[in-house]
Amino acid sequence: MDYTFAYPQFFWLFIIWATAIGWYVWRDKTHPHVRLSSVEGLKGVHTVRPYMRHALFVLRMLAMALLILILARPQRNNQWESVTTEGIDVMMALDISSSMMAQDLKPDRLEAAKRMAIQFVAGRPNDRIGLVIFSGESFTQCPLTTDHTALVNLFNSVRSGMIEDGTAIGTGLANAVTRIKDSDATSKVIILLTDGVNNQGSINPATAAEIAKTFGIRVYTIGIGSQGMAPYPVQTPFGVRYQDMKTEIDEPLLKRIAEMTGGLYFRAADNDKLKAVYDEIDKLEKSKISVQEHHRKSEEYLKFAQVALLLLLLEIILKYTVLRRFP
Repeated sequence: MDYTFAYPQFFWLFIIWATAIGWYVWRDKTHPHVRLSSVEGLKGVHTVRPYMRHALFVLRMLAMALLILILARPQRNNQWESVTTEGIDVMMALDISSSMMAQDLKPDRLEAAKRMAIQFVAGRPNDRIGLVIFSGESFTQCPLTTDHTALVNLFNSVRSGMIEDGTAIGTGLANAVTRIKDSDATSKVIILLTDGVNNQGSINPATAAEIAKTFGIRVYTIGIGSQGMAPYPVQTPFGVRYQDMKTEIDEPLLKRIAEMTGGLYFRAADNDKLKAVYDEIDKLEKSKISVQEHHRKSEEYLKFAQVALLLLLLEIILKYTVLRRFP
């Protein structure tokens, strides 16, 4: 069996271990012996104690040797295991314009989008995922990372009004492309979610989609919001009031972006449909799984710990039974 050790420096403890053995042997040889004038009275007395007088020490030293091995952390490196790797990088582009505060989704569009996105992230522990936010301009909230705890914290900190208001779909998409284009992942994906019409930014959405296509990036587009009217928060002299305003989503543009890049367009008019959209994207991308053989190390300290424990227990049992000392 092929073993390696994670912390071989602990083997230096065997110097102390060997010193203890040497000291025990020296003490045994130099220890004064009791002289008897006659052994006539001991004839016929048979006991195993003389043959076992070193047993306690031997058991203790064997247990110490095993404890040193445990500290060195033994591992077996000839174990091969079939695992799956998705090799997918996902960049999420989230619209945070003021229209995302509409409450046709609960508690509002932005919070619903964040919650569903966080659930999506939780279901893909092996993928690198990042976040770009946009409204009138675009900002990278989190680059591609496998630290999903940090990513979720950054998701939770997203608020409407963080950057200039408006809907710059092309700028948001272009920023996401820039963040993922140099990835060496097997599959590169952008999920773009918006509830409006491109009305700001210096980059045409079709141009950004063309760049994504050039780099082999699939773009899944999501139009969020109900058809027709939706309640929007409006500041009045009497505080915030909600007024029904017309929902405008440039579905032809979002469909075109998806088609150009090999992705799909989805419409999410309520919370349940938004969840279904993320579930569908999750299934589509998991179909890209490739199976490989990976070399893995398994921890082997447990068997040594079990043997060491048995040796210590045996020492205790012998010490207080067969090899018990009497005053």
